[in-house]
Amino acid sequence: MIMKFIKKVPAGMMIVPMFLAALINTFCPQIVQIGSFTTAVFSSKGAASIIGVQLVCLGTQLQFREMPKVLKRGGILLGAKFLIGAVIGIFIGKVFGMGGIFGLTTLAVISSVTNSNGSLYLSLMTNYGDETDSAAMSLLTINDGPFFTLVALGASGLANIPLMSLLAAVVPIIVGMILGNFDKELKKFLEPGCALLIPFVGFTLGGGINLTNIIKGGFSGILLGSIVVFVGGTFIVLCDVFLGKRPGYAGWAVSSAAGNSIATPAAVAIIDPAWAPYAATATTQVAAAVVFSAIVVPLITTWWAKKYGCPQIPIENKDKVLDIQ
Repeated sequence: MIMKFIKKVPAGMMIVPMFLAALINTFCPQIVQIGSFTTAVFSSKGAASIIGVQLVCLGTQLQFREMPKVLKRGGILLGAKFLIGAVIGIFIGKVFGMGGIFGLTTLAVISSVTNSNGSLYLSLMTNYGDETDSAAMSLLTINDGPFFTLVALGASGLANIPLMSLLAAVVPIIVGMILGNFDKELKKFLEPGCALLIPFVGFTLGGGINLTNIIKGGFSGILLGSIVVFVGGTFIVLCDVFLGKRPGYAGWAVSSAAGNSIATPAAVAIIDPAWAPYAATATTQVAAAVVFSAIVVPLITTWWAKKYGCPQIPIENKDKVLDIQ
């Protein structure tokens, strides 16, 4: 009964647990904050560990000969995500100033549009993509934080490239690749872990979402979320289709705002105090965009994957497949 319901929901294996956890985190977070294994498995504190294990499992499915494809796919998504966020944010800043337009601050735009929710992308790729799509997350982790935001704001000289953080994000999948290429039986043994961990990833992601942020962000927060998903997403999908020669589902999957981007305005304000007066407002708006995109992106990705095809779902109408040859 439960599985039948989950299968009817787009990306339900992730979305349903994520929504349940978000409800808990919004109205009664103390339920999962009693410590020990409960907090480690059913709150946002467990996200890094569970995703790390999933990356190891995914890594075992990736062969070394496929690495050029990983760099190509991930590079296109990463570059498109940064470019569209920088262009929109810098345009608003140059024309309307730091305060932005319609109550939407320039800092909030760049912080959210240039960042993507890697965990959400990984879960969607586990459902709809192949091993190369999933492995591309190791490259996409570069935009999960303030670095690209600082670059877009012209403050890159004040920031150091977080090489150790990037290395730490890549190590699990590299370990998995070594194991999977060395022992085919181990590759087969760990394959079920890719899908098995999806609901756990969803629940830990939901544990970091407060649904009231949509209300706090108001109109400007919803507007920002719409820009992140529909404006940024459209550009990324076009790059994915015409540059990557792919169906486009991965482009939509990366068209979200990262949970970590909520902390980006404060980080930018510390490095460049000129942005300090806008940090609080930007933080609320980015939080609303994170929630909005976490709900909308899986729905769009699922619809697109079914309509235009993906490795794991038959195409509903072959006549509708995008001509990308």
